[in-house]
Amino acid sequence: MKKKVVFFIYELGAGGAARTFVNIVNYINKETFEPIIVTLNYSGSYEKYVHEDVRIEKLPAKRLRSAIIPFRDFIKKEQPDIVFSTIPNYNTIAIIARLLSRTKAKTIVREAAFLGGSVSENMKLFFFGQLYRFAHKVIALSNGVKENIVSKYFVPENKISVIYNPIDLVNIQKLAEEDRFPDEHEVIFQQKRKTIVTAGRLVPEKDQKTLIKAFAEVKKRQPVNLIILGEGALIKELQEKARKLQVEEDVHFLGFQENPYKYFKRADVFALSSEAEGFGHVLVEALATETLIVSTNCKPGAEEVLQNGRYGLITPVGDAETMADQLEKALTMSTEEKIRRQQEGLYRAKEFSAETIVRQYERVFLETIGADE
Repeated sequence: MKKKVVFFIYELGAGGAARTFVNIVNYINKETFEPIIVTLNYSGSYEKYVHEDVRIEKLPAKRLRSAIIPFRDFIKKEQPDIVFSTIPNYNTIAIIARLLSRTKAKTIVREAAFLGGSVSENMKLFFFGQLYRFAHKVIALSNGVKENIVSKYFVPENKISVIYNPIDLVNIQKLAEEDRFPDEHEVIFQQKRKTIVTAGRLVPEKDQKTLIKAFAEVKKRQPVNLIILGEGALIKELQEKARKLQVEEDVHFLGFQENPYKYFKRADVFALSSEAEGFGHVLVEALATETLIVSTNCKPGAEEVLQNGRYGLITPVGDAETMADQLEKALTMSTEEKIRRQQEGLYRAKEFSAETIVRQYERVFLETIGADE
């Protein structure tokens, strides 16, 4: 009999958690598992990427608190073997709903972010950790995230497994080869200058301000463009930063792009300026498109993905001067060195392929189901 796994998430919107869920359910062995995605009553942009053999169910609720009872009833009705969720707030709902269902379902929660720091934040994480005692397993996105869960959530180390994010390598490489761009974007690439690209939400923790400052310094040394993909509250502030540094004509805010990979592929360098990353999913995606990388040593993700500089040039967080030097180094790299780094980066990206990572999830699911059998 197939093992039924319920994947609970707020919505399948354009975020890393939704992307991870889609990759897992699409690549999970359907002869062994029956995956079901359960969301609140929203239509997410990633739903169209879910394979037809995966059920998507929506609860009659639009607020997390209101979802507890409907989700409890769904668990009682479906009698799953595993209830799997990610992100602390969603994990809370999943654990409570499973407990209230009084079924034999096992709960597995996933932590992807490197959270905590202030007293209030650490107290909140301690609360989550107390609740996680009722989960059967905790999956950490990286070794750094695992250490954080142990030290700030006070979850026993033996209850935590580390599994990196899966990436759909084949699909990324296919999308990266698309060569059609809107005319106003094509013009950027046709200029006789190098191009740097970055992608991510326009929020403080991504620190695009430092990247723009570093770019302004590189611009003094050679003709270059900067493409920023993503949306967020800081758009006006970042545009003003570019204007003050007199590079507003060279920094291109292109918003959210459904296919960012063709921009990565066409660019000379992918840059990441984050202050912290639980994993750094976008770094693996950039490696998959064979693009050179310059990244801050944002902990713990970049250090682990790039192995402290083996697969990309590393710069300290918030250090625009050093980032400018590393960007310059990448842009002027010899062809031989560039090809070598591209090949090594692609090899590294393959280690995170969905086929490889999802097998690890399957093992954890089966081990958790069989723990009390």
